[in-house]
Amino acid sequence: MTGSGQTTAGAAPAPAIELRGISKAFGPVQANRDISISVMPGTIHGIIGENGAGKSTLMSILYGFYKADKGEIFIQGRRTLIPDSQAAIAAGIGMVFQHFKLVENFSVLENIVLGAEDGALLKGSLAKARSDLLHLAQEYELKIDPDALIEKLSVGHQQRVEILKALYRQAEILILDEPTGVLTPSEADQLFRILDRLRDEGKTIIIITHKLREIIDYTDTVSVMRQGEMTATVKTADTSPEHLAELMVGRKVLLRVDKVPAKPGDTVLEIDNLKVIDEKGVERVKGISLDIRAGEILGLAGVAGNGQSELLDVLGGIRSGTGSIRVNGTSLPLSGARCSGQHRRAQGIAHVPEDRQREGLIMNFAAWENAVFGYHHDPNYQSGLFMDQTALRDTSEGHIDRFDIRPPIANLAAGRFSGGNQQKIVLAREIERNPDLLLVGQPTRGVDIGAIEFIHQQIVRLRDQGKAILLVSVELEEILSLSDRVAVMFDGQIMGTRITADTDEKELGLMMAGMKAKAA
Repeated sequence: MTGSGQTTAGAAPAPAIELRGISKAFGPVQANRDISISVMPGTIHGIIGENGAGKSTLMSILYGFYKADKGEIFIQGRRTLIPDSQAAIAAGIGMVFQHFKLVENFSVLENIVLGAEDGALLKGSLAKARSDLLHLAQEYELKIDPDALIEKLSVGHQQRVEILKALYRQAEILILDEPTGVLTPSEADQLFRILDRLRDEGKTIIIITHKLREIIDYTDTVSVMRQGEMTATVKTADTSPEHLAELMVGRKVLLRVDKVPAKPGDTVLEIDNLKVIDEKGVERVKGISLDIRAGEILGLAGVAGNGQSELLDVLGGIRSGTGSIRVNGTSLPLSGARCSGQHRRAQGIAHVPEDRQREGLIMNFAAWENAVFGYHHDPNYQSGLFMDQTALRDTSEGHIDRFDIRPPIANLAAGRFSGGNQQKIVLAREIERNPDLLLVGQPTRGVDIGAIEFIHQQIVRLRDQGKAILLVSVELEEILSLSDRVAVMFDGQIMGTRITADTDEKELGLMMAGMKAKAA
């Protein structure tokens, strides 16, 4: 290799990316410890590890969001300083974050241009961007309306905008952080078709993911991180899901849900002719009826946006509806002041919302404060006119211990925890209240394999204690693994209900596409 990073005739090409001895600490937390990794050009390279292993921190250093405490970065064989994201973009690096960095009230075109304007006058920049955007969208099958507002787009289409934004900035190296965490199965399949195309064009792709199937099916090489260190890099063809899971967690991991047959008891939840109309007058839930018994898990399958979220919101007291809902024989108000989360909790309902950051946590509040939100009126947390902070902290520390929340720091703001550990904070708060009915939306979205195993065990444990559980997930594999019965929603209606042992992905997929159970 020459000093400029080029290769001599017959020599192997320089790595597209090489990190040498990267270390990064946040106060007492050592996020990355002496990490070295090479990524070859024209490959898809996976990086996996438990939540909190340091994957996103490492990639944020590469993209200039963080500055390493020590270590070196080489791009195409050249030592490169990356003090900020502008330097990363200039080095040909683009990054699609797990939580997108888009301005929601801007159009697609405006978001593409933002930060990459050709001058003070935007007219020329927008015209050039429109032409380039249409060309890129056609070339890479990323078709999208340049004038659509971001807030009007589905999550899958917003991700397309992020990829197009990176390509518009001429990225040769593309980093994606948990790219399918908020996508439907069909959107995920489309994404990987696009990434295959980019690899074929010579782009270098790095994927941070916890989904072992994606690693096995789509990557060329995979690196494993654990507790801030790089533990292994292997050719994907030479490994297996079981081996990778063990490397990630440091022990053997059960990749299937281990549970005994359900023993359903009395009916806990009865829903009759429930309708929900949104703020725009659109009927989102169209007269559905369901029931769940004690000691069973009812899985609600369906492509996102077919009424599942609105159903959870009504059951959790977040929005109003019409019809009838009874819990343990008691009718619940569907509108008015008593249609609230506080009233639902008093009726023995716990709710793990689909969006933990917007609905489950206050991100700049500490873990110990988030541990009791919604339950802070409990007399056990009161001390005269004030709240008993010792009791609150004791509760949080108990959750941290029993749910293995990392780092085990009750004073740390919720926003400083990884996504999986944020999920554990919410799950611990709701499950530890010993509810009669648990509503749980997308329980393992963005969660690593070790935490998935743990979360599934907690849900099954609650079922075995005689509790009723409504599980909403876009992961059909998760629905089939956890549920005792499965109901499928399409366009606000229940297309059919099946005993899990008597159905399969094909039948459920037909119902998810709008075919009634008999036709399916």
